[in-house]
Amino acid sequence: MKDYLVKALAFDDQVRAYAVRSTETVGEAQRRHHTWPTASAALGRTMTASVMMGSMLKGEEKLTVKVEGDGPLGPILVDANAKGQVRGYVTHPQVHFDLNEHGKLDVRRAVGTSGFLSVVKDVGLRDYFTGQVPLVSGELGEDFTYYFVKSEQVPSSVGVGVLVNPDNTILAAGGFVIQLLPGTEDETITKIEERLKAIPPISKLIERGLSPEEILEEVLGKGNVRFLETQPVTFQCTCSKERFGNAIISLGKDEITDMIETDGKAETHCHFCNEKYTYTREDLEQLLNEAK
Repeated sequence: MKDYLVKALAFDDQVRAYAVRSTETVGEAQRRHHTWPTASAALGRTMTASVMMGSMLKGEEKLTVKVEGDGPLGPILVDANAKGQVRGYVTHPQVHFDLNEHGKLDVRRAVGTSGFLSVVKDVGLRDYFTGQVPLVSGELGEDFTYYFVKSEQVPSSVGVGVLVNPDNTILAAGGFVIQLLPGTEDETITKIEERLKAIPPISKLIERGLSPEEILEEVLGKGNVRFLETQPVTFQCTCSKERFGNAIISLGKDEITDMIETDGKAETHCHFCNEKYTYTREDLEQLLNEAK
């Protein structure tokens, strides 16, 4: 099954809901960055939440999410846009611990419990929208929930999960976001709270093979959900040899001349997708001509 996201309304349009299957997308990130299980879970949860946040945007709008805790993972950085495209990396990908007391990957220990979650939205205006909240748990689902409530003033519940195979590949990944719209009835809120307490972890729902639509029905109850649209989800990086070439040109003639004379070549590396681009002497001479 290909990764995709579904948008929906529920309880007579009192509730806005999103759900995503992100198994292949998180798997691509794991392959590119060679992440170990706990790091995979932290990066995968962040990417899953971010791609759902991206789907709340329009057109060419995009956002960047940064999770910066005091754990050994270091900062996690993820870009997502309104088209379901997402990319991301974690500073120290080879981090892993024994399972926590609940038998789950110890994401809290890897991320840390002191630090910040920040979101920068580029909505095509001169100034960016920036929101930042302190980490409240390091488990990330609760941290994104807190972000929506405090920074965007939208009562929300965020569930994100990643299961990892013994060989470090991704078995299952996905998530949901439930948001209460203004005027939501108390009875509806109570129903949702009760269902959220009763459902299994989101990664278990994905592992059982539930589609994003079925996840929302599990969370909100069959018959309560009205599906609006679906959207494909992919790991997509915006880097290219040409873009890095333009960056080299911007360094100026003296810097490029020094590269040619000292090494006779240059190599660039994209943090987001781990792709490397090599520039031969001929490539650099062409870039030098363009710089002139």
